[in-house]
Amino acid sequence: MSTCIFPGKFQPFHEGHLMVVQGMIKTCGNVTIVICDEGKLTPDAPYTVEQRREMISAALLARDIMDATIVVVRDGGEDVAWAKRVLDEAGGSEPYVWSGREEIRAIFEGLGVQTKKIVPVPGISSDDIRAKKAAGNSDWRKHIPAGAIDVLMGAQ
Repeated sequence: MSTCIFPGKFQPFHEGHLMVVQGMIKTCGNVTIVICDEGKLTPDAPYTVEQRREMISAALLARDIMDATIVVVRDGGEDVAWAKRVLDEAGGSEPYVWSGREEIRAIFEGLGVQTKKIVPVPGISSDDIRAKKAAGNSDWRKHIPAGAIDVLMGAQ
């Protein structure tokens, strides 16, 4: 049985990410969500690894998803070394990496790992959500799963 691996920054975790996790659960025996952490907060990465883990956990719990594991992998360094860290932390057999980024899929494919292209959900992006939240536009909330909203509201 394959292990689906979903690496990302999840800044923030949104409905599009949750849809991917739900698809993975239907496809794979094991699902591992890999939070990629740069180790510093920036305007494009305003949430700590603890906040992101809490967001993801709360969203999964609100949907009664108990079949996913969440791990953290330090971002940075050489791409192949990073990908090997992801695979090591995710564990499992027959890794199957899901990503919307061509460069991420290419790194894993170079290691002989099967990948799946994620197609973004129109109208949902972390960049847009962060911009709306920063501008005080409450429209961002409709793209955040139940459970994760409380975490984001506490991260003002």
